[in-house]
Amino acid sequence: MTPLPPPLGSGEIVIWRLDQARHAPTWDSGEGAYLVGGRWNSRGVRAVYAALDPATAILEVAVHKTFRALDTTPHVLTAARLLDPGPVHVVDPTALPNPNWLRPGLPSAGQQQYGDALLAAHPLVALPSVVSTHSWNLIFAPAAAAGLYALLVQEPFALDTRLHLPTP
Repeated sequence: MTPLPPPLGSGEIVIWRLDQARHAPTWDSGEGAYLVGGRWNSRGVRAVYAALDPATAILEVAVHKTFRALDTTPHVLTAARLLDPGPVHVVDPTALPNPNWLRPGLPSAGQQQYGDALLAAHPLVALPSVVSTHSWNLIFAPAAAAGLYALLVQEPFALDTRLHLPTP
């Protein structure tokens, strides 16, 4: 379960990630983003993309791979706890050089370079999600964030079958 925020819960920050089962052991390597780049990193820069809630983690993968892939390929949901929220740099959406960076579409070279600079300057970066605009993602460069989080659990993911109905 997602921890409740204060005053109802402990207030710990848990990050969530959904990976193909075969990649679960290396969930925090940044290998995929290193090989192809991402919204907030250039190819050749290691970045781990996670969300601050499991539903957003699922949507972030579904928007790229489809619900069909989540229904038919084994995936693992990973939860890790931030040991100290102090190093998290929260990006103010109004301070971004280009507001279109928070809209659906392909990332620009400028957006990736901006993200590369964020990752170089901060071990953990919180950014608004593009797919779920009232949610947050957290990205980090694995080497810079080493020791700042602890794995809580990895569990098999099962998509709600209503999200991938048979075609009539």
